[in-house]
Amino acid sequence: MRCPYCSGPDTQVKDSRPTDDAIRRRRVCPDCGGRFTTFERVQLRELTVLKRSGKRVPFDRDKLERSIGVALRKRAVDPERVERLVSGITRQLESGGEGEITTESIGELVMEGLKGLDDVAYVRFASVYKNFREASDFKALLGTLAEAPPGAAQGEEPDSTVTPLRAKPRPRP
Repeated sequence: MRCPYCSGPDTQVKDSRPTDDAIRRRRVCPDCGGRFTTFERVQLRELTVLKRSGKRVPFDRDKLERSIGVALRKRAVDPERVERLVSGITRQLESGGEGEITTESIGELVMEGLKGLDDVAYVRFASVYKNFREASDFKALLGTLAEAPPGAAQGEEPDSTVTPLRAKPRPRP
């Protein structure tokens, strides 16, 4: 692996550790002494994305992560949950049995994942993915979110033991 600092052709691995879906390697360059970290991910198969225009491009996990990041911008979502979502979508695509996937299938998986992660990010992503043109498009999408039980979109189980609060009648003087 080339050194990112001096472009030296050889680097040495000083430490390797497995993470959830990658191998983290700590490297050092013998030429300049620069230290850096690399992550190696297992790729089950080579995936090709078929775009709406008919163009075929290689699947890019980083692009998927960036798109989800744009939808989640300024939202309080744990980065670890985002990483699990991206890894899960990638795993689903790789194990799907098809070497060629459509942008529609990727978009549907992202929308499904975001719906369980954050409602606002789900609406943001859906508005771009489904090319919303007017307010009624948002209203229809929000209507589908409103039909879900409270907390279901955030991955919470509805609590059947909680009873709604009722106002107590005031005693008359």
